[in-house]
Formats: sequence, structure tokens, C-alpha cells
Amino acid sequence: MSIHPSTTHARDVRATWWYTVASIMVLQVFGLSLWALVLASNAPVSATVLYLFGASGSTASAILLLIRYWREPLDDGDATTQRPVWPLVLGGVASAILAGAAGGSLLLGTALSAQALCLIRWRSRIRLRLVLLLVALIIAAWVIEATRVNPSGHLTELAAMGLLVAMLPPVSAASLWWWDIVRELDRARRAEGRLAAAQERLRLANDLHDLQGHHLQVIALQLELAEKMLARDPAAAAEQVRLARTSVDEARRGTRELATRFRGVPLPDELANAADLLRAAGLRVDLVIAPDAAGAPADVLGPVVRECTTNVLKHGGGASASLSLVHRDGAWVFTVENDARETRGGGGSGLAGIAERINGVRGTVNAAHAGERFRVTVSVPEEVTA
Repeated sequence: MSIHPSTTHARDVRATWWYTVASIMVLQVFGLSLWALVLASNAPVSATVLYLFGASGSTASAILLLIRYWREPLDDGDATTQRPVWPLVLGGVASAILAGAAGGSLLLGTALSAQALCLIRWRSRIRLRLVLLLVALIIAAWVIEATRVNPSGHLTELAAMGLLVAMLPPVSAASLWWWDIVRELDRARRAEGRLAAAQERLRLANDLHDLQGHHLQVIALQLELAEKMLARDPAAAAEQVRLARTSVDEARRGTRELATRFRGVPLPDELANAADLLRAAGLRVDLVIAPDAAGAPADVLGPVVRECTTNVLKHGGGASASLSLVHRDGAWVFTVENDARETRGGGGSGLAGIAERINGVRGTVNAAHAGERFRVTVSVPEEVTA
């Protein structure tokens, strides 16, 4: 099954989708195969061939409808109007009718037709009512067929084969409803991350505005006062200019402290955030953090963690990665490793920037391929202050 380029779900969400598809298709193929075995032993060859054509068409229609379901955007509207879906549905219904007629089963034709309708993303209220209606039709077809086979009205004769195909539409609808819930939760998780980042930027902007606004107002008043005093009292005016310069220094120092406070995220939190970001991108991530990692120099290693995380997202193979920060031999050692693509780019200036930063604190950087993996190891002396 192909995947739309714009579909970027996390690995665990994609795994849920494959479990959902597998459960639906296994149930459908198994039920149709069981019916084919019974039909082959009791019906003419021509009827069996027609049944196989119908069953194959119904299965192909289900696969195409599931591909479309995966690619559809998740919204509250009726997504069936966004792409032409009815040709697929009509093809599935036609195949269902052919399979039911060849197999001599009203139940089979009804259940497979209902299956095609259940693989569409309906509005939630429409979906529930449709599934209830289709279940009622399937039960009615089951009763009619059982009564036709056995006038006494007992259903036991068709229980073995009928149960699988009768369960198929409601099980498919319930599975896709659950998938929609998982997808909505994944979207909410991503939205929460974007909202948290936006709130952090807004808080920084507010603090910066308050800080700079206060200092700029003071500087403006001091310079205005110096201008007024310049003619009659040059010494006092010069003092006001010196005070304005002091205010500029205080503003610069306050801005630097503000930036340091926002950059100074403890390294355990920095690494946890990096791991969450990689997992959200669909990678399998192993994370190892030393118990005393909070004492590591965050100002030095924090930008390294962020740069390495960006490199993994841009240049990695997209399957797995590992992050570790340990205290070893009098140094803090940060290691990031990921699966490498067959052709790896030069990596731009990222590694050069890391090396320049780490060399400035007498640390070391080692980046190399290790088999099918790419590993970056950064070592910083423990005497570097956090």
C-alpha cells in the first residue's frame, strides 16, 4: 500500500494503521476463502470462477478504499466529497453482487456490499446510523437465506460461513472509527507541541518587551534631560549622558541574562524533548541519561543536542536513533547515533559548528560511520561550568 507524501504520522500511529488494515483484510480474505472452498466442492466450475472474480474485485475495492481512507485529511466534514470515491464503492458493490450471485448467497452479496459502504469516512452520526442499518439488512438477508435453505427457520446451517461475512462490515467500521480516534489524538499531540512552543515564544517576547521598554524609556528621558541641560550646565548634561550609557549596559546585560535563562534548559529535559521530537517524526528512539546529567554544562551541550537532532531529521534514514549522555573519565560524553541513508550528504556546516563550539571549551568531537549507522560523539571536560 502506497503512502501519500503529506502523511506524516508517528511510528506508533502508523503501526496502529497497519494493525487495523491487517485485521480487516485478514477477516475478509479468510471469509471469502472459506466460502470458495465450500463452493468449489459443491458448485459447477463456472460458478466458482465467477465467484472468484467477484471476490477478487471486492477485495481489490476494499484495498483501494483503505488506501484512500489513509490519505484523506482528518476533518469534521464529509470527506467523501473531496475525492471521487463512488466509482470504487460501485465497483465493490458490483463485485459483491457477482460473488453473491455466483455463490447463490443473498447474505454474501449483502455483506460484501455493506463492506464497501463501511470503508468510507462518513460523519460520525451518519456512520453510526449507516452501520446500524447495514447490520439490520445483513441480519434480514441471513434470516431469509436460512429460511430458504431450511424452512423451519433454523440458522445453524449457515452459521459457519455466514458469521464471518456478517461480522465483516461492523468490525471494519469499528476498526476505522478507532483509527480515526488514534489519528485525532496524534493530531492533538502535535498541536499541543506547537502551542507550547508558541506560548514559550510569546512569553519571551513579553519579557523582552518589558525589559527593553523600561530601559529605552529611561534612556530617552536621560538623553532628553541632557539635551535641555547642555547649554546652561554642561557637566550635569555629561553626567546624564554617562547615566544613559549605564542604562544601555544594563539593558544589554538584562537581555543577555534573559536569553541565558531561556537557553538554560536542563540537559535531561533537553534530551527528553529531542527524543520526543524524533519519535513524533516516526523514529524508534533509545534514550540513556546519566543520573547526574543535570550537572552537565547545558549552555555548551544544549545547542549540540539541538543541532544533532536536526541533523538526524534532515540526513538520517528515518527508522531509528539513539541518544545518550554519560559521565565518564572526567568528562561529559554525549553520543547520538542513527541509521544512515545509502547516500549521505556532506552534512552542511552543522558538524563544523559543533566542532568549533566544543573545541572552544577544550572538548572533542568525533563523527563517523559505524557499519550502517552514523555516530557523533561529543566529549566535554567536567570542569566546564553548567
